[in-house]
This record gives sequence, structure tokens and C-alpha cells, in this order.
Amino acid sequence: MTGHPVLTPKIAAGVEQACFSFAAQKAARAIGRRYDAALRPTGLSNWQFTLLMMLVRDEAPTIGALAQALSMDRTTITANVKPLERRGLLTIEADADDRRVRRILLTDEGHAVLAEAYPLWEKAQAACAEHLGAIDRTVYRAAVAALTM
Repeated sequence: MTGHPVLTPKIAAGVEQACFSFAAQKAARAIGRRYDAALRPTGLSNWQFTLLMMLVRDEAPTIGALAQALSMDRTTITANVKPLERRGLLTIEADADDRRVRRILLTDEGHAVLAEAYPLWEKAQAACAEHLGAIDRTVYRAAVAALTM
């Protein structure tokens, strides 16, 4: 006998009710579906909108900086950037000072799609805020931020 506990439906229900990861994943899927539906007319997913918005900066981010900002690994960022690059919404260029470093730049077409998507995002954001109701949004964002550290 290995000493492992006998898993019961009661234990499983307790994990489901208490698990931070489960709650975050469930909320992320539900929230993501709302934003995906709102952004559908632009052909962007919620994730693509987020990634493109991260490119609206004074200086184009590197793949590594983008990965860090989004709490992802570089290979996942690269894989997610490729369809947006094929669509002409962004480009990947060598850094002017260090040719080994790649920067991701939003194209004019990318700006145009984001300009179209932004009002749709605002409506989805307002709907999510309405669902939160009286919950303090600052506390919510602080709790989520604490879990990403």
C-alpha cells in the first residue's frame, strides 16, 4: 500500500469548491467567451485582441518582453503571433541595435482592426463589470495580480 488517500466524491467536491486554479480557469473560460463573442465581428479572439493591445507602445516589445508581460513562454508567444502576422496585423523585425533581438510591431492594418475592436471590447468590459456588481474591482484586480506573481 502506498499510503495515498482514498479519493471520494466528497473530497473531489471539496477540491472543486476550494481550488484557486479551478475557479480561475472556470472564470477565465466564461469571461473569455463573452469577450470572444463581442470581438467576433473583427475576426479577433479575446486573446488576439489582448496580444495586439500589448503592441500599442512607444517602443515595440521584444518577444521575450511580451512573453514576460503575458506570463507565457516565448514559444507560445511566437506560435500565437504567426497567424496575426499572416493576417498582416503585425510584423516581426530585427531590433535596430541588436539584430539577434526580434521586436513585434503593429501594422497600420493592425491599428485599424484594433480601432474597430476597441468599442466592442468596451461593451464586453461593461457587461463583465455589471456581472461583478458590488464587488470592488480594485480588490478583484489586486487578488488576480497577487496570484500571477
